[in-house]
Amino acid sequence: MKKIILLLFAALFVFAGCSKNADEASDSGKTVIIYNSMHGDPKPRAADEQMVAEFQAAHPEFEVIHSIVAHEDFKQAIRAYLTSSTPPDLLTWFAGNRARFFIDKGQILDISDVWEEQGWNESYAKGWQNMSTVDGNKYFLPTSWYWWAVYYRPSVFEKYDLEVPETWDEFMNVCDTLVANGVAPFTIGTKYRWTAAAWFDYLNMRMNGPEFHVNLMLGKESYEDDRVKAVMTEWGRMIDKGYFIENPAAYSWSEAIPFMLNESAAMYLMGDFIRDSYPAENVEDLDFFRFPIYDPSLPVGEDAPTDGYFIPANTANPEGAKALIAHFGSKETQEYFAKEMGRLNTNGDVDLSLFNENQQKGIEMINNTDYVAQFFDRDTTPEMANIGMDSFMELWEKHTPEDIDRLCKRLEEARQDIFSE
Repeated sequence: MKKIILLLFAALFVFAGCSKNADEASDSGKTVIIYNSMHGDPKPRAADEQMVAEFQAAHPEFEVIHSIVAHEDFKQAIRAYLTSSTPPDLLTWFAGNRARFFIDKGQILDISDVWEEQGWNESYAKGWQNMSTVDGNKYFLPTSWYWWAVYYRPSVFEKYDLEVPETWDEFMNVCDTLVANGVAPFTIGTKYRWTAAAWFDYLNMRMNGPEFHVNLMLGKESYEDDRVKAVMTEWGRMIDKGYFIENPAAYSWSEAIPFMLNESAAMYLMGDFIRDSYPAENVEDLDFFRFPIYDPSLPVGEDAPTDGYFIPANTANPEGAKALIAHFGSKETQEYFAKEMGRLNTNGDVDLSLFNENQQKGIEMINNTDYVAQFFDRDTTPEMANIGMDSFMELWEKHTPEDIDRLCKRLEEARQDIFSE
């Protein structure tokens, strides 16, 4: 009931707001573009407002009605926006399944023509293009992101004469060497379950390819498929071999960092935000590498949670919306956000000298990726993600073949129930 009330409130907000803005703009004689953004924090808000102002200066034929809605309220309201007869013309949103959900319902406009006209098919890397494409058509504009990778201490690798692994065999040799020296290869804190989900993402993408992984997240593949069971089995084998710290559920993700600092563990599969919680005096001894390749015949997928923009399918002003989204995807706008916000860009024409060495390395890694995934809890539905993460936590303790069959059966029953609705 609470959810229904929130959606009804959001719908009333949209209807009233859009109608009022349209009436006001009619007096100006300009074509109205209604742009609703979730960038409500002070710094992003200021940058958002500046870029709208620059667009209007360059396009005096348009008047942008710019509404900034609090982040959580925006997530509640978006379904009401998209089912309104007068939706906003441009919306901020998340890439991956969060956008795909609305694309599959026919609620997001095909902007393949904008991609072509703006040259984005050449200036945006393959991973960003695939993220934005459904059935050969482009529906989304990705603009800002961060990457996931295996973080490690170079000094620890040097101490044990280890090289950064690229293949699975090299990776296992590194892990076995560390275990032999009394060091857990990986630290992880699973008090909050999402850190475990990263391991499922990467093992599944590396062992079965990103296409299978994405289709599994979309409910189009079975969790009882032998390929999923192979992932669970490999994961359980790594747990049994002592590749992870003991009792990870006792720690949050940041509380697991000290295991790297005291050399009880050597690596951490984590997003680049790890640097924000890593002690400043130790950050020079922190580097990362791509999660190693299991099957070189498969395309490479990486987790890089990404935000961007889309145009509702029933926009009243597709011409204006396309002009504004082209502005946000341009080299100039992305350079502005890189300078003002330190955001990693998606437009490959942006000068990499704007970014530090660490950021440039992350950009290069993603630019050489075949598919950019979003993360387990973004790429599937919230209901499926919840059951999935519970199952991953149980796998940590119980991963015999019988346990894996039982967990996969539970996941498959949930998939059939959730995605049949």
